Amino acid sequence: MVFRKLPGVSASGMGLRLSQKFMFLLFLSGLVTLCFGALFFLPDSVRLKRIFLSKTETQPVTVGSGSENDAREHLKKPRDQEHPRGMTSAKGETSTKLKTLTRKPSVSHEATEERLAGGKAQEDFTLPRSKAESASERATASDRGATSDTFSYAKFKGCLLKPPLGRDNGKPSDPRTDERREKVKEMMKFAWDNYKRYAWGKNELRPVTRNGHIGNMFGGLRGASIIDSLDTLYIMGLMEEYNDAKEWVQNSLDLNSNGEASLFEVNIRYVGGLLSAYYLTGEEVFKSKVLELGEKLLPAFNTPTGIPRGVINLGSGTSWSWGWASAGSSILAEFGTLHLEFVHLTELSRNSIYTEKVMNIRKVLNKIEKPHGLYPNFLSPVSGNWVQHHVSIGGLGDSFYEYLIKSYLMSDKTDDDAKKMYYGALEAIEANLVQKSPGGLTYMAEWRGGILDHKMGHLACFSGGMIGIGADDGAPEKRQHYLDLAAEITHTCHESYTRSATKLGPEAFRFDGGGEATATRLNDRYYILRPEVIESYMYMWRLTHDPKYREWGWEAVEALEQHCRVESGFSGIRDVYTMTVSHDNMQQSFFLSETLKYLYLLFSDDDLLPLEDWVFNTEAHPLPVVRKSCLQDKATQDKTVSK
Repeated sequence: MVFRKLPGVSASGMGLRLSQKFMFLLFLSGLVTLCFGALFFLPDSVRLKRIFLSKTETQPVTVGSGSENDAREHLKKPRDQEHPRGMTSAKGETSTKLKTLTRKPSVSHEATEERLAGGKAQEDFTLPRSKAESASERATASDRGATSDTFSYAKFKGCLLKPPLGRDNGKPSDPRTDERREKVKEMMKFAWDNYKRYAWGKNELRPVTRNGHIGNMFGGLRGASIIDSLDTLYIMGLMEEYNDAKEWVQNSLDLNSNGEASLFEVNIRYVGGLLSAYYLTGEEVFKSKVLELGEKLLPAFNTPTGIPRGVINLGSGTSWSWGWASAGSSILAEFGTLHLEFVHLTELSRNSIYTEKVMNIRKVLNKIEKPHGLYPNFLSPVSGNWVQHHVSIGGLGDSFYEYLIKSYLMSDKTDDDAKKMYYGALEAIEANLVQKSPGGLTYMAEWRGGILDHKMGHLACFSGGMIGIGADDGAPEKRQHYLDLAAEITHTCHESYTRSATKLGPEAFRFDGGGEATATRLNDRYYILRPEVIESYMYMWRLTHDPKYREWGWEAVEALEQHCRVESGFSGIRDVYTMTVSHDNMQQSFFLSETLKYLYLLFSDDDLLPLEDWVFNTEAHPLPVVRKSCLQDKATQDKTVSK
């Protein structure tokens, strides 16, 4: 390029002008920098920041794809060891589904179909969240809805009717029962010691190969067996082991993970376990950890309906539905199994946002029509409509019903909405699902668009205990009926154990083809240390004190010892109908949290975690009854004294 010399301008003159220009530009750039800096650092600049930052980061929230039926058949196979109980179920039939998930936040074919069908689908598939908005939301989550008063552990303890551990840690007066209880305690110590030796800090122990298992259910969180064991160790008086667990939580539990987690599983195991540990011990480390974790779960509710999606990235807050769930739906047993824990997150944080989130779920469910009064398992978080008319009291549906009656009980019987929903659902279940076999066994069938599937899953065996604890608050003329129904279902589940060679129950059993309470399919014959049958034994013992429930529990102990105990822990088995057992090489964390805890309580006096004061979440973590009137009275007394 040729630069022409301008007339009348010398070289030195040009140099002078260039210097002046340089100084002017330098001054101008400094002024611009100062102005932009003011936008970002002045106190009231949040709205201005959004002008510049609102398009800098978009996090699409998408629905899943894939065939639910194919996924279910593949994932139920015992060789896949992850077995998330809710995937969904709250304790779920589809127990190993998480392992196949390779979800990425991208819009699928099913997402497009749901966009056409759902009212506000477009709003949901791409929810823009700027960096500033995301940071602001996280930073202020603890402030929204918060009240000025703080939770008082001393006031909470004063509102309990009885000491949590009873007069003598629940020690039974009968020597034979006490001996059995001590055996269960020994089983817990054996399981824990081997976990600590071979899998410390991992999520679960592989007892046959003597190594740890992490899996991908918890979004990068570690130590699931530690969190799940805290309250069990404490109530059993295994204090050295409990202190090791507490120290790990304090020093090694890292909540800053950035992985894909099951909202349901993280809630029932980690949130439930930490809440329970805090309420039993008063240790502040459990409270601070659970409040930090609870805040990370809130973005899952950012949908048009407020119904949370099943999977959440704990780091980014992005959420989506399971790839196998029909049309990107959320699962009844997952979004319906948050209420107990979220109410207590509000209690501890004094932030109403947690209770508001779960109460909104109730509002959505109460607005939509229920086929024959039943609650199907799949609901669109976009449109708020049912996606399929599949109803189950086992996998995919189970703990939704459990949390209705337990929400009522945990509210000190003031949550009338939960009570109405529970007894309405139970009436529909009795009318449509409860069946009697030719051999006289009462069972819960599944309902598929009006057609009954005469199958009952091991997971559905919790319902004996559920109906039992709700019997006393039903209509007066139906109370004995409910207690009888609870006993009949528990009896049927016991039959599924006694009719196997190992005296352990299969994953699912059927009542057709001439058989009753037995598994007829090869992929239903496994047992993964599940607790639901023993759970019902424990509740029915406390409600009736019929000695048969303790005898049935001892039968289970003997079977576990004979067939599931290996050299370095306890393992599930692949076929309950053969005495030549094949172990699945997994000591599930819920074995420590539920199975052994319920057995220990079965052989303890009723004043160990009395049901008047405590409600168990679906992972058997005890949460206290919230006595609002008592807490308010104590707060008033404190104010009077201070004056």
